[in-house]
Amino acid sequence: MAEWYRRNAGIVVFNPNHKVLVCQRADIKDSWQFPQGGIEQGETVKQAAARELREETSLTNVKHIISLETPARYTFPPQVIASMQKRGFTNVGQDMFWSLFLFEGDDSEINLQTQEPEFKNFKWVSMQEAYDLCVDFKKPAYRVAVTEFLPYIEGKK
Repeated sequence: MAEWYRRNAGIVVFNPNHKVLVCQRADIKDSWQFPQGGIEQGETVKQAAARELREETSLTNVKHIISLETPARYTFPPQVIASMQKRGFTNVGQDMFWSLFLFEGDDSEINLQTQEPEFKNFKWVSMQEAYDLCVDFKKPAYRVAVTEFLPYIEGKK
């Protein structure tokens, strides 16, 4: 059977202070990540990223900067694959398509108590700290986001 990687939108939101938004997962202790979610049939990367950001954080007061059209792939470790298979998922990893947005609002707009809450907390950190906080198996994909987006976040592009 061929391995299957789910198409996924990864979202990096940065603020005027050059910090990025990371969210603490509700289901895994001490697990922080960027918002992310599946790309639905017929959606562009940008559309999926905006939808997932709204669904997970309620944010809409953002300006799209760039989306990457080449995915950054990561593979789940065996224990994650086993856990996901119990929930009906068959993918062995994800092809992460990154999008970058500038947050133009106020932190009071961030609402994690959404219809299906995935996160319980958020904070603004440096891009390096976001990379350091993510789980090891996602680090290759996060490295792509750091490399591609840091010049925009720092105002050098």
